[in-house]
Amino acid sequence: MRVQYLGTGAAEGIPACFCNCAFCTAAKRSGNIRTRSQVILNAELSIDFPPDAFFHAARYGADLSAIRYLFVTHAHMDHFYAQDFILRGYKYAHEITEEKLHIFGNAEVLEVYNEGTSREMRPEIASNIILHKIGTFEEISIDGWRVWTLPAQHSSAEPLLFLFEKQGKRILHLTDTGGLTEDAENFLATVGGAPCDLVTLDCTFLYGTTERTARHMGLDENARVLDALTRIGLADGHTKRVITHFSHNSAPDEELLRRAEREYGVIAAYDGMTLEV
Repeated sequence: MRVQYLGTGAAEGIPACFCNCAFCTAAKRSGNIRTRSQVILNAELSIDFPPDAFFHAARYGADLSAIRYLFVTHAHMDHFYAQDFILRGYKYAHEITEEKLHIFGNAEVLEVYNEGTSREMRPEIASNIILHKIGTFEEISIDGWRVWTLPAQHSSAEPLLFLFEKQGKRILHLTDTGGLTEDAENFLATVGGAPCDLVTLDCTFLYGTTERTARHMGLDENARVLDALTRIGLADGHTKRVITHFSHNSAPDEELLRRAEREYGVIAAYDGMTLEV
């Protein structure tokens, strides 16, 4: 399975949109850019769709029209920018790779979609976008994909985390969230099956300390989550552990990220990074 990390920054991006701190100022000079969160699996399934999706297509050659399935973690702007979907057809887009797009999200995601597209959406575009309301603790089967949903620990209404499986490969996506809740751990334990080939971990705080009730994670909480996943059989020695969703407040420069990789046995994602699992 091909996993593309197109955006690896937190909500404000790097350099942050309105920030002149020393780290963001240096990032502007060096071109150390991190856009908002988007991961694409096998070129056909996207996890989230940020306002930077246009840049991802232009910079990394991602064919956004090839996305058949969009699974949205939550309705925060940096993870779901619905207005762009008014451009998926008509005179705005020719020779689209996949005619239909299925969007899966909670009630708030669907509400944001309707709010963002109601003024400018054309009927001939809307007819090719199919909305699916989903919640926590569900199993979804579509075109060879199996997807399990579990609750994130975040501020949005019923935010979601996902376990994806296709052709024997498993990807667990844990962004945006604090540590796994007890209910989420118990649910994953009931799913069973083989260990994940890759786990994506929210690492907004990097080396900053976090409370168990925080709505994002750092490396300390990442380690606790990985221990829990190992205990329930969803991670083992072959599981790739990828950290992402970095905030400018954590100053994630190259030196600090290489240190994290050495000390925690993780892979620090960067915009445009592609892995095969």
